[in-house]
Amino acid sequence: MILPMYIFGQPVLRKVASEINPKEYPGLQELIQNMYETNRKADGVGLAGPQVGLAIRLFIVDLDVISDDQPEYKGFQHAFINPEILESSEETCNFEEGCLSVPGIHESVKRPERVHVKYIDENLVEHDEWIDGFLARVFQHEYDHLDGKLFIDHVSSFRKQLIKSKLLAMAKGKISTTYKCKPNR
Repeated sequence: MILPMYIFGQPVLRKVASEINPKEYPGLQELIQNMYETNRKADGVGLAGPQVGLAIRLFIVDLDVISDDQPEYKGFQHAFINPEILESSEETCNFEEGCLSVPGIHESVKRPERVHVKYIDENLVEHDEWIDGFLARVFQHEYDHLDGKLFIDHVSSFRKQLIKSKLLAMAKGKISTTYKCKPNR
């Protein structure tokens, strides 16, 4: 089932999400599948709980869509339940990011190249590992959603001024997307 995407201005996007008990969370596997379906329909690479109106510490990543350019991600679909970033590399890189909850805006964001993470996957298996490359960037972007942050929070005040009018319009519900959304009205 395609879930509505919550758009900039919705309070849930600024809430710190709560951990869940994956063994007891009702309909967790169905929710994860719905998030994959919603993400694919919107042409995304990741989707966090707050983006579908749920202030829970869960996100999915689907990098299969970039596997033509980066074959190492062929078939990569993964859910991250109660993720934590334990450590970050000192090496950083800039890369242009966008977000399904902030449609039409893309900005360069500086992030660590590698992160040491801990999480539970959709099969309820615990992981403790270092990740890098594009996966590390997507992980950090989605993880920010769980802490009530958006990629635009990482841009300079000058860049924020340049996109301010777009954000104000978006917060008033004046947006156009190709996917089902729940704008702030």
